[in-house]
Amino acid sequence: MKDNMIKKYDSIESKQIEKLHQIVDQTIKEEELILNNLLYPPQEMITPGQKISDKVARFGGSWTFIIFFIIVLFLWILFNSLVIAGLKFDPYPFILMNLILSCIAALQAPIIMMSQNRQEEKDRKRAENDYLVNLKAEIEIRGLNQKVDLLLEEQIQTLNKIQEQQLAILAEILHYVKKE
Repeated sequence: MKDNMIKKYDSIESKQIEKLHQIVDQTIKEEELILNNLLYPPQEMITPGQKISDKVARFGGSWTFIIFFIIVLFLWILFNSLVIAGLKFDPYPFILMNLILSCIAALQAPIIMMSQNRQEEKDRKRAENDYLVNLKAEIEIRGLNQKVDLLLEEQIQTLNKIQEQQLAILAEILHYVKKE
């Protein structure tokens, strides 16, 4: 009788292990696409123009640029205000300086916009990767929940079977006790 019970528990346990392996295999299949996308993201093709726009935006938005530009403007105004009239190339009201500043602003703005658009694209790809990581975590949690549910279900079934066997043994003992 004990051998039969041990064989039943072994078969139940092997069925549990088989179901757990099926859940693990299913989870691995679901994660495969996500892992491939995370491990091997598409290579970003950067043109020389995009590299230049990134560098211009990086420099144009720095304190180095601002301080350098203030110094150049200060020297421009100082030179054209204090130098002898024959050497002044842009006398007051500094029309040439205003023209150059307008041209710099007109050229710098679209270049910075191009760089910002590329940064937006990078941010979008980063957000997609974050989503995929969250999706992968959700799949793993779902797999763990399935495993726990399976184990609980199997344990409840095992406990019910053990309880049925115990009741049968108790009935036999009671029957044996009543005979005596």
